[in-house]
Amino acid sequence: MPLSALSAVEFACRMPKAELHVHIEGTLEPELAFALARRNRLVLPFANEEALHAAKAFTDLQSFLDLYYACADVLRTSRDFADLMLAYLGRAHADGVVHAEIFFDPQTHTARGIPLAEVMAGLNAARAEGARRFGITSRLILCFLRHLSEEEAFATLAAAEPFLDDIDGFGLDSAERDHPPAQFARVFARVRSLGKRVVAHAGEEGPASYITEALDVLGAVRIDHGVRAVEDPALVRRLAADGVALTVCPLSNVRLRVFPTMKHHTLPALMAAGVRVTINSDDPAYFGGYMNDNIRAVHAAFGFDRATWAGLARNSLEASWAGADDKARWIAALNDLAAAPDPGS
Repeated sequence: MPLSALSAVEFACRMPKAELHVHIEGTLEPELAFALARRNRLVLPFANEEALHAAKAFTDLQSFLDLYYACADVLRTSRDFADLMLAYLGRAHADGVVHAEIFFDPQTHTARGIPLAEVMAGLNAARAEGARRFGITSRLILCFLRHLSEEEAFATLAAAEPFLDDIDGFGLDSAERDHPPAQFARVFARVRSLGKRVVAHAGEEGPASYITEALDVLGAVRIDHGVRAVEDPALVRRLAADGVALTVCPLSNVRLRVFPTMKHHTLPALMAAGVRVTINSDDPAYFGGYMNDNIRAVHAAFGFDRATWAGLARNSLEASWAGADDKARWIAALNDLAAAPDPGS
C-alpha cells in the first residue's frame, strides 16, 4: 500500500515507535504458559487454555495480580525466560516497535527459589537474539514489588548488583493502593547513587499525589500510568512544563476498571494539556493485546489523525533511553512516513 493511501490507524500501526511500559511476565500467553508447565512438569490451576482465558474477567488491579502471579510459577529456567522474551519481541516488532524498555519482577521469581542469574541469563539471551532476528533494541528495568517491604527491595537490589551493566533502570510496581512511593525512598536513593534511572507506577489506582511523591521523593524521570494526574491541575501543568513522560496503557486501564470505557479515558485531556503521553501495552497477555491493539482501541474511541499519532510515536522515541543515533534514525523514518499526504481517517 502506498504511503499516501494509509489511513490514520494504518499509519499508527505501521509507524516506528517505542514501548516503554510492558511487564515481561505479563506477556505470558496461555499457550506458552501451558507449554512451559508441561516442560517443567507442573500443573496450572486451570483445566485448559480456554479456562485460563476465561479467568481474565478482572474487577480491579488485585484480581489481575492474583492470576498474574499464579501463571508466573511456570517460569523456572533460563530457557523459559528466553522463550518468553523472544515471543514478546517478535510480537512487538510486528507492531512497528523498534525499541522496548521492559520491566521484570525478580521478587516474583526469587521468592520461588529461582536464582536471579537464571532470570537474567534467559532475558539477555533472548534480547540478543531479538536484536539479531528483528533489529529491535531493548533495555531492562528491574521493578520492586511495592506490596513487599523496603527491606526486601534492598535485598533484591543487593542481589542485582552483579548484573547492573544489564539493567538500565529501576521501577516500582504491583498493587498501588495503600502503598505510596515514599515507602521506598531509601532504596531509590541508593538506586540513584548507583547512577541508575528511576521510574515508578503512580496515579493508576492511587491518587495524583502518588505521582508527585514519585517525582519528588523517588526522583522518577518517567511516570508509569499517571492517568489520574488530571485530578491535580497544578501537577498537570508541572508535567507538561518539565516534559515528564507518562507511559499510558489504555487497554489495561479499561480492563482494570480505572475507566469504565475507553471514551472515559483521560488520555485526550492529558494530551491537550501538553503532557508528553506515550501508548503502551502493560500486560498484553491479560489485557486484550499488544501495542497495535491498544492503538486500534484508542483510535476507535477518539479518532486521532495521523499528525496526532505521529506526535505520540515521537514522544515514545524521545522519552526512551535509546542511543542518540538510534533515536535520530527512527524519528527521521517517522517523519518520512508522516510526510505522505493524509487521505483522512
